[in-house]
Amino acid sequence: MKQVVIVVPKEFANLPSVTGAFHILMRANGYWQKQHAHPLMEVRIAGLGGELKLDGGLFSIHPVDLTSIHKCDLIIIPSVSHEYTAVLKRNAELIDWIKEQYKAGAEVASICTGAFLLAATGLLDGKSCSTHWNAEADFRRLFPNVNLQTDKLLTADNGIYTNGGAYSFLNLMLFLVEKYFDRDTAIFCSKTFQIDYDRDSQSPFQIFQKQKSHGDELIGRAQTYIEENLAEKISFEGLASKLAISRRNFDRRFIKATGNTPVEYLQRVKVEAAKSTLEKGRKSIFEVMNEVGYSDDKAFREVFKKITGLSPLDYKARFNRDNSIAQ
Repeated sequence: MKQVVIVVPKEFANLPSVTGAFHILMRANGYWQKQHAHPLMEVRIAGLGGELKLDGGLFSIHPVDLTSIHKCDLIIIPSVSHEYTAVLKRNAELIDWIKEQYKAGAEVASICTGAFLLAATGLLDGKSCSTHWNAEADFRRLFPNVNLQTDKLLTADNGIYTNGGAYSFLNLMLFLVEKYFDRDTAIFCSKTFQIDYDRDSQSPFQIFQKQKSHGDELIGRAQTYIEENLAEKISFEGLASKLAISRRNFDRRFIKATGNTPVEYLQRVKVEAAKSTLEKGRKSIFEVMNEVGYSDDKAFREVFKKITGLSPLDYKARFNRDNSIAQ
């Protein structure tokens, strides 16, 4: 029987990702048992800190003692709070345990910001991983050797699995159910819990963060200029000249400060503005395109889909408050 452990980090566990993972695996196990007359896995919630009180004491988790578990097949790390430095400091022993279990043959899956705990083991160095798009800057700062892909809903790399943000962990659980049980059981869980199957991107849900905390005043002025002149054709050669800096140094400092080239930053700010208009108003795709400075319909659609994973029309159909798709 497969041994599955959902670990509970000291002080910082996210309750829905613990209970959600537990309920889906238990439902899958029950379905499997009906078909095959025996369960496939034993699922335990374990930690090192005893009872964990959450949400001001409204809820609590009573994990079994992690030190009593010497061998497991799958470890699931739940989402953690955004106090990442404190999370890692308080959970050094858990991080070591996860690392040793992986070396002994266990697979590891992290939910949302649980990727911070996983990355702290060093097991993600040189590998791909995802986490919540809102945690991207902190993750890149703390773990520069990890290939972070926040556009991905799921990643799988040599027995290590990660997912994007928030309730997208439900898709990770379907993936794990299919891997450890079979597709029939995963489809059953998809229908029972009403989870869309085969989602592969969190790009449509991302909100572009404008990276303003870098401390480079000159680049901050450049960002402000870009954001205030979206409808204009911006020459970065000219902008660099206005700021009394060479184009080469401008590009280098811009990338260092924001994580994007000037062109990428411009595209992302334009698309974010277009998304906001598509969500709130009744303007046509053509009107929105012109408002953010695109005159080429094909170019606008290509950039929009590259960043969001959806065409402008599909994005409007999904997120517009009036569900209007008129062009």
